[in-house]
Amino acid sequence: MGLCSVSRVADMVRRRERNHDRRRTSLVMVLFAALGLAGAPAEAAPEARTLNLVAFGDSLTAGYMLPAASAFPAVLERALKARGRAVAIANAGVSGDTSTGGLDRLDWSVPDGTDGVIVELGANDMLRGTDPAVTRKALDTIVTRLKARGIPVMLAGMRASPNLGPDYVARFDAIYPDLARTYDLVLYPFFLAGIAGDRSVNLPDGLHPNPKGVETIVSGILPSVEAFLDRIGPAAGR
Repeated sequence: MGLCSVSRVADMVRRRERNHDRRRTSLVMVLFAALGLAGAPAEAAPEARTLNLVAFGDSLTAGYMLPAASAFPAVLERALKARGRAVAIANAGVSGDTSTGGLDRLDWSVPDGTDGVIVELGANDMLRGTDPAVTRKALDTIVTRLKARGIPVMLAGMRASPNLGPDYVARFDAIYPDLARTYDLVLYPFFLAGIAGDRSVNLPDGLHPNPKGVETIVSGILPSVEAFLDRIGPAAGR
């Protein structure tokens, strides 16, 4: 073999060795990068923020003659948590309150930082035969004042007793759906659905739910409350 041929062969060997070294270096860099990623701590998932709700109502919210743990806000909070919702529900129910009475205490009953309010008022107005125009005006003002504070509102409706006459019933029962349409609110049409007139789920007075009755109310209203939470934000409270 001539000197030129030997020289060419030597060049080829050196090129192959250089290519091999480059591939080996690249492989080592890839391995180090992989090890570095494997050793890096996983980024912690953000914790779900607890939504602060206020149940704002009368004795039906307050839990008349019931332990605090059996009142509507507490039972609703447990039901929502069982469905993966991170919520805290303050009980702002006052027995005997009318819609006007609720309006008078609105600002101190619903503190800053509240994420949403469930308004349940009007039963005492109806039982006292209050002019539905008065009830409507008070509830309208409650809604507008909360919305002006940037606080979403859900409305829990009430229905008038038939013995008040068809005119009164028509005017009173229209209040809640009308307000819901006007202000685009989530509405649960009748808070006492499923328990009104049923002695087995009411206290002896026939007006207030017993613990079983509260459970029935919560079971009925739960889908509407979840729809309300979803309006507050995507997967709110999860």
